[in-house]
Amino acid sequence: MPSVRPAAVAGMFYPGNPIELASDVNALLADAELRAPDLQPKALIVPHAGYIHSGSVAASAYSLLKTMANRIRHVVLLGPTHRVAIRGLALPGVNAFKTPLGMVNIDQAAVQKITHLPQITVSSQAHAQEHSLEVHLPFLQTLLPDFNLLPLAVGMATPKEVAEVLELLWGGSETLIVISSDLSHFLNDDLARQVDAGTASAILELRQPISHEQACGGTPVNGLILAALHHHLKPHLLDLRNSGDSTGDLTRVVGYGAFAFTEDERS
Repeated sequence: MPSVRPAAVAGMFYPGNPIELASDVNALLADAELRAPDLQPKALIVPHAGYIHSGSVAASAYSLLKTMANRIRHVVLLGPTHRVAIRGLALPGVNAFKTPLGMVNIDQAAVQKITHLPQITVSSQAHAQEHSLEVHLPFLQTLLPDFNLLPLAVGMATPKEVAEVLELLWGGSETLIVISSDLSHFLNDDLARQVDAGTASAILELRQPISHEQACGGTPVNGLILAALHHHLKPHLLDLRNSGDSTGDLTRVVGYGAFAFTEDERS
């Protein structure tokens, strides 16, 4: 079994050249910081399309980490599988993920915390070509000076199964949870905006289930909603757009939303 999962979508979803990639990520973050609210998130929902399409939306979430970057040591990253069908949530079975910006070590202590759960499997195949996790790493590598990663590719699972995993990995302020998900797919612009607005409202009201037609990462989003209710987190909408905003093609668009979940001071 390989010890390193190499970058699979560098040069496609984001630049493969490390200098260009670092420049692009820093530019996206600098632009997002100009409109960033003063929030300290425990969890984020972030899109996973190519940076040209959803990079600005992703940056609206990741820019919030700048003021808390030094304390984040563990990132729990969940994203849907697009190529390999699996049951449950799959670990990659490697020691590190590689991007053009370098290595990200897998959190082996976190792996041990969840391996006893029946919904946890190991599948290097599910991770090998999966973009929904990889595209987040350059943002995290740019912002966080010292962190390790627990990446889970999410297949067929219940919200309760996802929430059970999150509970074991929840930690304190040193642990950030990131859910990778785009929103609606291939609707026209008008309909997509209606559907995505409804999905955003459901997330803000902590209502699930979110269907896979509403969000390709609906399964991990639903699990996060359950965990957010349990931990009294407050959701915030950061950005809501679609691919038509970047391409100009309004006939078949993909929706993108960014959300932050903070601890509710009233709880």
